[in-house]
Amino acid sequence: MTSFSHQTQAAIEFAADLFRQSKHAVVLTGAGLSTPSGIPDFRSTGTGLWAKDEPLEVASLSTFRTAPERFFHWFRPLASQIFNAKPNLAHWALARLEKAGRIDAIITQNIDTLHQKAGSKVVIEMHGTMQTLTCTQCYHQVDAVHYLAVFVESGEIPLCPKCNQVLKPDVILFGEQLPQSAWFKAQRAARQCDLMLVIGSSLEVLPVAGLPMQALDRGAHLIIVNNAQTYLNVRADAVIVEDAAVTIPAIVERVLNG
Repeated sequence: MTSFSHQTQAAIEFAADLFRQSKHAVVLTGAGLSTPSGIPDFRSTGTGLWAKDEPLEVASLSTFRTAPERFFHWFRPLASQIFNAKPNLAHWALARLEKAGRIDAIITQNIDTLHQKAGSKVVIEMHGTMQTLTCTQCYHQVDAVHYLAVFVESGEIPLCPKCNQVLKPDVILFGEQLPQSAWFKAQRAARQCDLMLVIGSSLEVLPVAGLPMQALDRGAHLIIVNNAQTYLNVRADAVIVEDAAVTIPAIVERVLNG
């Protein structure tokens, strides 16, 4: 059994109490939730993806359109990590919480589909998904599994089976708008919830970073579980600066079993 500091233990108990009192809880997750599954985040000093590469040079829509091979060269190690990743204990715990009717939706900034692999059903993907690819020419969409497996293994850029043009992973690159349907759903969930749990997000990327404020402005409680400070720590009811893969299962266990 994991041993927590007195401060962390108190925060876990308080967070669980807020969940038990809540009727419409929503979860917002970021890259920090998936780092225990072996997927690097973007902004951690020294280890984040943007500590090594300039995002606008490798992961922008303009780069993809003009030099897709450059994007895919950068993307291949990340695609391999995502392709082989398994949900961690926090993903499984959140799926349990949803199944028990304790959360209405998960809003995620992640593209790794680990929430779905763990069994979560209501997942709003703000930055797209690795589940599908779409042709840049004829817009034919394909399931990503076969194409990504080949790409990870050989580095072969995926091409459309209909017109032989480049297939783009259905993830949001710099310079692309968020998927409108997902954004509307996320705003609705944030405005209607009475509790928001933020996990593994630095809350630095707009407009998603503004969702917790929308919840707070309508009287919702806020719990933040993240290894680094966020701009909303001062407004949160509970802040836990610990590994999400350890603390989230502890919160969920107390919510469901007391």
